[in-house]
Amino acid sequence: IDRNVKEDPRLALFKREWFEGKDCLDIGCNEGLITISIAKKFFCQSILGIDIDAGLVETAYWNLRKSARVKRGNFTSMEASRIQDSECVNHLNANADPASNGKPSSSQTSLPVDELLKRVSFRHENFVGSLSECSGKYDTVLCLSVAKWVHLNWGDDGLINMFVKIWRLLRPGGILLLEAQPWSSYKRNQNVSATARAHFKSICLRPHNLRELLLDKIGFRSAEVITNSLSGTVVGFDRPIVMFCK
Repeated sequence: IDRNVKEDPRLALFKREWFEGKDCLDIGCNEGLITISIAKKFFCQSILGIDIDAGLVETAYWNLRKSARVKRGNFTSMEASRIQDSECVNHLNANADPASNGKPSSSQTSLPVDELLKRVSFRHENFVGSLSECSGKYDTVLCLSVAKWVHLNWGDDGLINMFVKIWRLLRPGGILLLEAQPWSSYKRNQNVSATARAHFKSICLRPHNLRELLLDKIGFRSAEVITNSLSGTVVGFDRPIVMFCK
């Protein structure tokens, strides 16, 4: 992400109803910037960002603390410790006001600091290799610029397993927002490791096959490209994003 861009332009494509009052999962959250932005802008009930890189997860928590300081002017060490110790998103629902269902009052334009700290959490996790969680846990799952890395590190089987797990974690009517990288990007990154080189040579699924896979094999009901208004307008944000509905 270009840090000179004030707001991730992908946020302009997202609709409030995909997140407001919803339980959300961000796979491959990186430094947590878009995870935090979604919580602040769209008032999700909860959002958990996970990443295989422990260092990025620590940075994500730092960004969350920074965001809280900017909004409130100060942030206590006790609060910092509390949010970093809470690695599981399950506690969020218990802390939230059930009457509000995560939705803002008519006068709110951004999520209050206390609610931001309750609703956003991060976890160090290998999503592909971790044990399956209970099904029907999330309303919205984001998988932005992650599929290529899963594919290169775990091959076709790993990518398919990830999509199956996402489908199981989604509630009926839930959505997956998928931003897949093009095959040219695979070629540029095939030599990052011996594992990536080996998997690159054996990959049968190509990025253009993923829509068919998710609809015909995994079980999603529909697919819609949501990036027509964005593609090609900002360097680095010209990959298609597809919304798949369960």
